Amino acid sequence: MRDGADEILADDGDLEERRAWASVSKMAVAMAFGVEFDWGLHRYNEAIGPRGETIADLLSHSSGAGLEEGDGRAAAGVRRVYSNYGIDLAVSLVVGDNEPATWLESRVFAPLGMDQTRLEGRPAAGVVGSTSDLATLGLAWLRPDVISRATRDLMVTPYAPDLAGVVPGFGRFDPCPWGLGPEVRGDKRHWMGEWPADSFGHFGQSGALMLLNAREGVGVVATSTEPFGAWAVSLWPTWTSRMRARALA
Repeated sequence: MRDGADEILADDGDLEERRAWASVSKMAVAMAFGVEFDWGLHRYNEAIGPRGETIADLLSHSSGAGLEEGDGRAAAGVRRVYSNYGIDLAVSLVVGDNEPATWLESRVFAPLGMDQTRLEGRPAAGVVGSTSDLATLGLAWLRPDVISRATRDLMVTPYAPDLAGVVPGFGRFDPCPWGLGPEVRGDKRHWMGEWPADSFGHFGQSGALMLLNAREGVGVVATSTEPFGAWAVSLWPTWTSRMRARALA
């Protein structure tokens, strides 16, 4: 897809079949937090975690929390530790007694007309929806929709940019830049292929992915019937590079 004319340059497969997004769910969660900030309900530097973690710490995987609740933890701000638990914790502390699914529906899915998509599990990885709706979400990051441009730009700027860390499935990177929800490419050589350093997005264990560049106004999204594995590690760097070249041609 391409911004500006909102043009879909290529598509393939059943775009309306509902599939698991896995960790690409974090792109919807991050946008919902952006709405919270734009509405003045919360702040990125707000300490909400039990150890004083800020929302920014939790969304950027720099809080030190382990992958899952009960895993060993590091000190905050020491290294990038990918944490599903940290994302779930941030959501739970913001929504309180409300349901995360209702929160995502009201903040993101309903305003964007994503009527084939809903949260059916944990916030960090439980969204199920169509590829068409995933494209709608990607475009909402590019334009942006439902959040201000300033908030979008803040969320896709590396937070604690010098931290080293591991991108699951692709290894350790030093540094390992991450925004407030989206991964930022930086100098990493991995699934984002030859996309520029300011590109951002996420992939999931379901084989879904979203990769965007706001400056260029281009993006690619995909869902899959095949879980993430060696095929994705091999295919994605070249495939995402080809898709960007095609969009810019």
